[in-house]
Amino acid sequence: MSDDASQAQPDPEPIVVEAVPVEGQPAAASGEGDTQKPAETITEPAKLLRIASMVRELLDETRQASLDEAGRARLADVYHRAIEALTEVLSPDLKEELGGLAPPLEGVPSESEIRVAQAQLVGWLEGLFHGIQAAMFAQQAGARQQFEELRRRGLVSHNPQSPDGQTPDGQGSDSQGRGGPYL
Repeated sequence: MSDDASQAQPDPEPIVVEAVPVEGQPAAASGEGDTQKPAETITEPAKLLRIASMVRELLDETRQASLDEAGRARLADVYHRAIEALTEVLSPDLKEELGGLAPPLEGVPSESEIRVAQAQLVGWLEGLFHGIQAAMFAQQAGARQQFEELRRRGLVSHNPQSPDGQTPDGQGSDSQGRGGPYL
């Protein structure tokens, strides 16, 4: 019976991280049609973070150790697989950007080639994370601005209460604005 229940449940949808303009509308829904470029998206943020952590650790290791030919070949293979795994979670425009900034390593690269390639990849990933952070801050600022506009228009109460009668400070609705116990 448990086998039937597990087969009936669909696979969960992947999480999509998307840059949203300050107005709060996704780029595709802004009404400008096909003239806008597609949104930069990441379908699996957790996988992106794991790959980024691995690449950063590998870069740290290659800085501290001297590598023989087999080690350099192995690192080049890991680098190529990391790039391939990253392209699986990125939107087409981010894939294109990554492809232009992180070209494949040919043959068995030297230690310096591996270090430069890994540093370049780590730098690109950090830039991507900074871009995500900036988009989140802009989205937060836009939401705050919309909330303040609603408050200014009087559409949001200045003293909100939860459905159970509690105010945000945890007091019941019978507190009637008193400042609390005096010492």
